[in-house]
Amino acid sequence: MTALDPARRRAVLRQAVSVGVATGAYGISFGALSTAAGLDVLQTQALSVLLFSGGSQFAFVGLVAGGMSGAPAAIATSTLLGVRNGLYGLQVARMLDVRGLRRVAAAHLTIDESTAVGVGQPEERAGRLGFWATGLAVFVLWNLMTLAGALVGDSIGDPKTYGLDAAAAAAFCGLLWPRLKSGDAFAIAALAALIAVLLAPHAPAGVPVLVAAFTALVAAVWPSAHRDPTPPHHWTDEDEATKADPDHRGTPRGEAR
Repeated sequence: MTALDPARRRAVLRQAVSVGVATGAYGISFGALSTAAGLDVLQTQALSVLLFSGGSQFAFVGLVAGGMSGAPAAIATSTLLGVRNGLYGLQVARMLDVRGLRRVAAAHLTIDESTAVGVGQPEERAGRLGFWATGLAVFVLWNLMTLAGALVGDSIGDPKTYGLDAAAAAAFCGLLWPRLKSGDAFAIAALAALIAVLLAPHAPAGVPVLVAAFTALVAAVWPSAHRDPTPPHHWTDEDEATKADPDHRGTPRGEAR
């Protein structure tokens, strides 16, 4: 595997840090809400270090604040978010190809942001760098901002007034936009966004994202749907297959080897 060009490496790291800052900044809201719900600073920090799943953390704090009456919604939300992260794990496992403790670390850092930056890179090495750099950036900044929010509490006011809740969404839009290279891709993204917006006020956290993602699955199997070109990822096994059969005249697509 060839080394990543220094310019590409810097570009990937800049992307990772920018996403980490945009996402991690909202951790201050979790810290403030957690202490307001009755958890102390140590308990709040433990949630961000050990759980490290923003939606599930907010669901847990909501359960603490609202009592057992909110347990079904909180459990459903956390379960759906866990399923979503499990699907992310299936997507990045092949790209990372890690074993042992590194696999445990990768599982802990598999979140929306690290997955998006990782799979968005055209080279395998860049994808790995993007995943790890973004995951670590979000982890560090989320925990630092959690601590800040837990210490200052309500004195900062509502974090939404600073636009922190929109920062992560803006970062995702920045990651998504360059990948919409066809009319079909743009239409699917627009329809998924519309579905998520319509469902968001009426469904638990995580549900709008899962339902919107189902839009892409329907489009993929729709008989008349146009097919975009193969993504530009150069995974190791594909590179080896290309070297073995540079003219792609071997086994036809879809047939078993």
